[in-house]
Amino acid sequence: MPSGHPPQFGVYLLGSAPPEVGWTHRWVRWPDFWLPADQAYTRTVLLEALRRSAGERVEVACGGGRGRTGTALACLAVLDGVPAGEAVAWVRRHYHPRAVETPWQKRLVGRFG
Repeated sequence: MPSGHPPQFGVYLLGSAPPEVGWTHRWVRWPDFWLPADQAYTRTVLLEALRRSAGERVEVACGGGRGRTGTALACLAVLDGVPAGEAVAWVRRHYHPRAVETPWQKRLVGRFG
């Protein structure tokens, strides 16, 4: 576990179920370098994360922290008002310059709006 305050809610973007973490969380089945298995469920989980972030510490994580996490952050940005066509660049500027690693992840963000 990283040091610091633990989240109150977590979103884990992994190919297999995460270990128990001790706080409320959702697992999105999302293999590395691919897309989430259930995009409707992913939208539901990200909407919950956005709603909770207004008053809770929310964590979004995958194995490496760039592809799946960057894609989810770009989708969250779209849900929060960033135009879909600008969301990948916004996340790369504000989170990590190599966030959203694959062309199909980028297309997912573009269609997320």
